Amino acid sequence: MKTFIFFALASSALAAIPSVGPDYARPSVAAPGAWRDTDNAGIWKTAEPADTFARGEWWTLFTDPALSELETRALAANQDIRAAAARVEQTRASAGLARSNYWPQIAADGSVVRERTSKTTDNPFPHSLTTTYSAPLVASWELDLFGRVRRLSESARADADASAAAFESVRLALTAEVASNYFSLRALDRELAIVRDTVALRQRALDLVNARVRGGTAADLDAARAETELATTETDAAALANQRAAVQNALAVLAGEPASSFSVPPETANSVPLVIPPGLPSDLLERRPDIAAAERALAAANARIGVAKAAFFPAISLTGSAGYASSEVDRLFDFDSRTWSIGPRIYLPIFQGGRNRANLERSRGAYDEAVAVFRKNVLVAFREVQDALTATRLLAQQSAAQDRALASAKRAAHLAQVRYDAGYVSYLEVIDAQRTALATERESVQLAAQRLNTSVALIKSLGGGWRRAATPSLVAQR
Repeated sequence: MKTFIFFALASSALAAIPSVGPDYARPSVAAPGAWRDTDNAGIWKTAEPADTFARGEWWTLFTDPALSELETRALAANQDIRAAAARVEQTRASAGLARSNYWPQIAADGSVVRERTSKTTDNPFPHSLTTTYSAPLVASWELDLFGRVRRLSESARADADASAAAFESVRLALTAEVASNYFSLRALDRELAIVRDTVALRQRALDLVNARVRGGTAADLDAARAETELATTETDAAALANQRAAVQNALAVLAGEPASSFSVPPETANSVPLVIPPGLPSDLLERRPDIAAAERALAAANARIGVAKAAFFPAISLTGSAGYASSEVDRLFDFDSRTWSIGPRIYLPIFQGGRNRANLERSRGAYDEAVAVFRKNVLVAFREVQDALTATRLLAQQSAAQDRALASAKRAAHLAQVRYDAGYVSYLEVIDAQRTALATERESVQLAAQRLNTSVALIKSLGGGWRRAATPSLVAQR
């Protein structure tokens, strides 16, 4: 107990000694004063990683039970998530390993040695056969006078934090990819339903044209054109079914399940894009886990400079052993069988051929690289948020124009059919108007999916974690 108290007091005293190398300070980054494409710029402050904030199940904002179920399955079984979680455990264990160097290392080193001396060597002792039993405890402890162990532990802790942030980044990327694929799947469901309905309509139109051909009120050319349009639409339906199967299989991989046994029932209900309220505070951007991971990697690189610098200074360690040794096993633990040894070890680098200096320069270069990576991640984050905000505004304008185009295309198709029935125009005009209406309706469905995926991209670029209770101004807009 006294020994433990001594080592604890000694460790505390050594910890009070300043470590060599620079203390970490987060580098400054230039943040924009306001977002474009928003009505309210909001208030900005210096960003600090806040990846430890609760992210929550942001996908529940879309109020889609099927999406929520897929997200739950993916988080439970996705292999990327499991690999990221395993990496977190590895780095936490490495941090514990580095932290263990603060304390002395004590081990039992018992042995039994049977030895026979040679008769034919110059040996002052007569030929003999001996057995030696020993049961010592050996101990070693590095006196961290210059902070090498402290900097190693600091670096390992920062690496563990970076790994935890990287796990959150994988989690966020996974949930966003599941949502994006899910909305693409639902868009294909709606598009496929439209095309299949069109196939049925064109089959009825072909039957009507054939009846008119038989009655002598329509030409064979009209029937051929109607047959072409029917076959073309059936081709489109098959192509869409193939695309849906591919997206469903991609969702199977994300959910960690075999594609052959995974299925998502078709659903044609139209999801509503979310409108994120303007004036977003900067703390949402701070919650990006990739920025936190880059910042923690930067802190680890800074600590490694101290480790490299400590190599220029003496390394002092205490080593010793205490125990029992005897040639007779029944006297091994007698009082007179006690043995002990203790002695300091000092390692003083005198000439290393430039090794330590090169290692220090390498560590400084690694830190400069980490600074550049951190600042780039911040710039990329600002760009992704701005891209999503701009796309949200422009896609809303595009959607409004597309709605008008769809209404006009359907009206034109109806009028063309009426004019054809009255004998004013050829069937070619009907086909052209129906083809335009179908293409416009499919584009409307694709545009709606783009808006949903843009909402997902904006939430992802802000780090996720949206909660309806925390954002009462969050509204749905058609």
